[in-house]
Amino acid sequence: MTRKLTRSIAASDPHDAIALLTADHEKVKQLFTDFKELNDDGSDEEKSEIVEKVCNELTIHAQIEEDIFYPAVRKAIEDSDLMDEALVEHAGAKSLIAQLRNMDTDDELYDAKVTVLGQQIDHHVKEEEGEMFPQARRANVDMVALGAKMLKRKQALMAELGIAQGDSAQDGDEDEDEVTTKQKRTATKAAQYR
Repeated sequence: MTRKLTRSIAASDPHDAIALLTADHEKVKQLFTDFKELNDDGSDEEKSEIVEKVCNELTIHAQIEEDIFYPAVRKAIEDSDLMDEALVEHAGAKSLIAQLRNMDTDDELYDAKVTVLGQQIDHHVKEEEGEMFPQARRANVDMVALGAKMLKRKQALMAELGIAQGDSAQDGDEDEDEVTTKQKRTATKAAQYR
């Protein structure tokens, strides 16, 4: 089997590390869109629920990246500036997440902090998907093995936070067919990072 074909098969695996991270990115992007659509018409409860989901998703996502994905990629690529910047961006996001967790929806600057967090995450995702993921693919990091470790860690973190498995970035409130379709679409998108 050729290297290109091997990479293509790995990239189409829904448990591929990049596919898992890309699915998280899509879920969080949708949550920020949902929050923005609430605008001033949404109830405090609706806003709070969305922000709680955003904070949980980002907390878990950052942790699996920092614990598993980033160390593996850092070893494989020679771009320490990119990896360092990603960690600094995580620190900024964690700061806003901590602030939001200690706020009420009617607190001054609540909506602004959610908006800024969304903008920071959008920038971070563009760099990961545009620079880091392609470099990791080219470096032949075993994304399927890495993805398996990440999924196991993600499930453990969800349990620690008391999040039901059905509330994860890949499951949401969708039925099984929708989840499978979304995973396939995400895996196909992840294939571009080879």
